Amino acid sequence: MAFLDNSGDIILDAVLTDTGRFRLAKGDGTFKIAKFALGDDEINYGLFEGSHPSGSAFYDLQILRSPVLEAFTNNGSSMKSKLITITRNNLLFLPTIELNESLGENKKHTSDTFVVAANTTAENDIENNVDGFLAGVTPSLRSSFIRIDQGLDTDQISPTIDLDSDLVETQYNVQIDNRLGKIIGINEEVIEPSFIDDDQIATYFFTDSDNGFVNNITTDGTTGQEQVGQVITGPRGTKLHFKIRSTAELQTSDYLFNTLGTSGNAIAGTGGNSYKMIDTFVRVQGIKTGASMDIPVRFIKRSA
Repeated sequence: MAFLDNSGDIILDAVLTDTGRFRLAKGDGTFKIAKFALGDDEINYGLFEGSHPSGSAFYDLQILRSPVLEAFTNNGSSMKSKLITITRNNLLFLPTIELNESLGENKKHTSDTFVVAANTTAENDIENNVDGFLAGVTPSLRSSFIRIDQGLDTDQISPTIDLDSDLVETQYNVQIDNRLGKIIGINEEVIEPSFIDDDQIATYFFTDSDNGFVNNITTDGTTGQEQVGQVITGPRGTKLHFKIRSTAELQTSDYLFNTLGTSGNAIAGTGGNSYKMIDTFVRVQGIKTGASMDIPVRFIKRSA
C-alpha cells in the first residue's frame, strides 16, 4: 500500500477487486462493470480554511492536495466512507444511523459488546436479567437483539415531523465474518447472505419490504411518546433489528477460538466461569444515505 502525490495533476488510479479479477479471469465474455463506488477515506475536512488570507481559492487547497491511497484490491480494507449524491442543496442536516440501547433487551453487555454464546454450555451459564447476551445456538432462549435506528439526530426539528422520503433509509447492508456467525431475524427468520467474499465476509441485504428486519419508526405525537425508546432526536426513518446465530464450526470446534481468540477470561453475568472468546465487528451500512457503523460483538465458549 502506498500514497499517491496529489499536489500536481489529477490522478485516476483504479483497480478491480479480487472478486472482479476472478470474474474477469473466467474469460467467457460475461464480465461487465455495472456499478462502482467512490470514497473519501483519506480526506480530512478539518483542513478547510474558510478564513484563508489569500481568498476563497485557497479555502480548500490543502484538501485538494491531500495524498490519496494507491488503489488496492482488498475490499475489506478499502471504501469505508462511500460518497453519496443528494441533489438538493437546502439540507441543514444529513441522516445518520445510531445504535439503540434504550431497552434492556437491546443493550450491550457491560464489556461494551454484544456477547453471543457460541455453545449450549455458555447459553446455560447466562444469568437471568443480564443485558447484552444473545443465545447463539438457540436464539429463542433470549429476547435480546441488536437494533439500529435511522433519521436526523438533531433537536432543531421536531421528531413528530415526517422525514422526507429521499432521506429515509430503505436498504441496509449487514456484514459479518461468515466463519463466526449468521444474521437472523428477531423471530428467528433465516435468510441467506447475498454474497460471501474471498475473505469470508458475508454481506446480507435487507430492504423495507423485509418486515422481519426493517420497519418504519412511528410516533403518535402524544406527550412524551416521541422520545419513548428513541435515540434519534429529530425526524425518524426506519429501524433495523436482528439477532446473531453462531456457526456450526464455533459450536462444535475450538479451532477458530484457538486461532483467532483468547482464553481463560471471566464474563460478567455467567457465574464466574472461564471462556474462550473471539472479538469481532458487525458492520451496518445504509445503501441510500451511506451512513454506517461498526457494532462490537464477542463470541464466547466455555473452556474445558
